[in-house]
Amino acid sequence: MSSRALRKLHGNQDLDIIKNGQNTDEEEEEENESLVTSKKKNRKPINPFLLLGEEEEENHSEENNEENATAPDQTSKPEVQEGATNKKKKKKKRKKKKSTEKEVDNEDDEIEASIKEVNRILENSGHGAESLIMRVDTVNDSQKALLMVEHKNLNPDNELKRIFGSRVVQAESSRRRQRNMPMRRRTSWLATPKDTWPHIGKTGLSMSLKETQGNVNYFVFEHNHQYQQVQFKFYDAVESLNPQNIMDIIRTYPYHVDALIQMSEVFRMSEDMQTAADLIERALFSFEMSFHSLFSLTTGNCRLDFKLAENRPFYLGLFKHLVNVGQRGCYRTALEFCKLLLSFDPDNDPMCVLLMIDFYALRASEYAFLIRMFQEWEDHRNLSQLPNFAFSVPLAMFLQEEKNESGDTTEADEKLQQALIMFPGLLMPLLDKCSINPDSEVSSHAYFGDKMQYSQTAALKQLIGLYIGRCHACWKQPEVVQWLERNVKEVMKRVDRKDSFVEECSKKRQVRYQGTPRNILRHILISEIKDATTALPPDVANTTVLSYDPLPPLDSIAAYQRPDRQRTPQEGNTLALFLRSLLPNFNPNDPPARNEGAVGGEEGNNLRQGVNVLMEAMRDLLANIRPMDPPVENQGEEDQEEREEGEWD
Repeated sequence: MSSRALRKLHGNQDLDIIKNGQNTDEEEEEENESLVTSKKKNRKPINPFLLLGEEEEENHSEENNEENATAPDQTSKPEVQEGATNKKKKKKKRKKKKSTEKEVDNEDDEIEASIKEVNRILENSGHGAESLIMRVDTVNDSQKALLMVEHKNLNPDNELKRIFGSRVVQAESSRRRQRNMPMRRRTSWLATPKDTWPHIGKTGLSMSLKETQGNVNYFVFEHNHQYQQVQFKFYDAVESLNPQNIMDIIRTYPYHVDALIQMSEVFRMSEDMQTAADLIERALFSFEMSFHSLFSLTTGNCRLDFKLAENRPFYLGLFKHLVNVGQRGCYRTALEFCKLLLSFDPDNDPMCVLLMIDFYALRASEYAFLIRMFQEWEDHRNLSQLPNFAFSVPLAMFLQEEKNESGDTTEADEKLQQALIMFPGLLMPLLDKCSINPDSEVSSHAYFGDKMQYSQTAALKQLIGLYIGRCHACWKQPEVVQWLERNVKEVMKRVDRKDSFVEECSKKRQVRYQGTPRNILRHILISEIKDATTALPPDVANTTVLSYDPLPPLDSIAAYQRPDRQRTPQEGNTLALFLRSLLPNFNPNDPPARNEGAVGGEEGNNLRQGVNVLMEAMRDLLANIRPMDPPVENQGEEDQEEREEGEWD
């Protein structure tokens, strides 16, 4: 630590006073203390942590000359007085902005002696320099938390500025502001509020701290009574199958998150991507304005239970937003949102972010992050058993070596060969997706043929289709294709000589991938990648999926329940209900008449009931039909008789 730093740390006291304070006279102490006190009043408080990184300066400016004018071992009263005089002169010269130089003999020795003495004093007082150094934040990028999020990386405009330049982005934003009246908006990190958005006010959505386990905080979103009533109206609007009813809710309650997410899906299906993305951003803005004071996006120790129904829209909104951001080419921002979404529940991963985070890491050229994630999570998550990590990690290693121009791809080659042996059914569909024709040696080899693809389970086909549909563009580079071809030929040699690893992977494929977890099915449905959706099981492909809550967990928990509707569901045939509605005494709230029949199967009873209700409705309809007399005008009797005869004949 330099003497300059030490003097700043101790309020510019002289080092000789620190050492020989007890040996000096009382008059000298009073004089020096008065000088120090006067300087402390005019000096701002100094952060001692900022002084640790300063190097020792050996210049002979007047500032250092004055601070080191007296030696700790040869302190005398005249020298102290001379130092005090120099301090007064120094103040005057600072005001005039003049600097002078003065050499001092044995300055290096004095500085070293001063440093040793001050360190001894600090150690005796229990505040040694080592203890200070331990408190300094010396964490570099490699030591930071893997899922730590930075606020600046959550804004896609910052990435667009890096890509196109700040002038282009600022010009576009200023052009948009001129269209609308500028309004003061609250700052947010998840989404930038726009001038076209209505004032948010109180939405009825809030967040509370549920529990704390160690250093991890568990939060939950809450709905007040008014928000619950709006939620019930939203359910009715969804069941009406009329998007206009949902739009009416948004006009009245512009920050109802479920309605915004549902209408975003409607606009997306109509190919209005800009409006769809805008509604998702407004929903995220509503969520952020309801955050708890302890809820942080950057620390990585905040959790949200996906089982709670009130928390799931936040997961869905973040997922859709990162996909929209990625479609704009902001892959670095999308990667940051992936880390954020994964940090809320890294153990369960309800949205299966692990199936897409590798894609955004590759597109954003964050190869080191992807490799580090694989190395740290492989032991407890078995990431190598996922086709996307099995192929993306060696690709990241190869691209990183190409970027560094080192040329050593040994580790990347080994990882890629292991992936090809473990998932041989991925090669041919990947080459077909990339419009690459393999040579006859590869296409005719039995290990990569059609038989291997047909032997795959449905779950493995879904994972492979998901990866090919999303990441096939990463394998189109010429150098990547050559690298892939070289390793494919090495794999064929290992298969021909019956490598033990080939048999081991074959056994793993037979045991694993026997069923698709619900979170993976949810991810496939939301991603809407055709290569994966075609392999969905019929019970999932034919089921009704709610856009605002796709495939909720089987053990879902809701803080409140929807009340029973006044109108009771009508039983029987649809035609019978229609005919009953034509009757003048029809009441939809009355339960339909029940006919007792012989005891039999449930299907037979339902069919018999439907027939009886239909016959009863027909009888009532026919019984209530009465012919109406034709209208008669005041005309002659002959014309009236002719008209009546013509009508009733």
